[in-house]
Amino acid sequence: MSLKCNLGKRIQDLRKNRKMTQDQLAEIVGIDTKNISKIENGRNYPTAENLNAIANALEVDVYELFVFNEIPYEEMKSEIINSLNNEKNIIYLYKSLKLTS
Repeated sequence: MSLKCNLGKRIQDLRKNRKMTQDQLAEIVGIDTKNISKIENGRNYPTAENLNAIANALEVDVYELFVFNEIPYEEMKSEIINSLNNEKNIIYLYKSLKLTS
């Protein structure tokens, strides 16, 4: 299973565990419900900003969205690094992580 699919499933599982609908999550994050659906179905990656907002809405740290048992740690780390190919996203994520430290 790809990182995109695992991330989407993890977000979906966390959302359902909190008895939250896609509409509710989308409203909190500030994006369209269709985008939440595409993220949960593994068709889209969330932006760094939305990833942080999703984690906050689900009351977890960002790293917890990437804790899957099915993917070896090194493979997961490599895919995350490769998905952050936009310098703006890297800077935003870094600043977000520094704020939570």
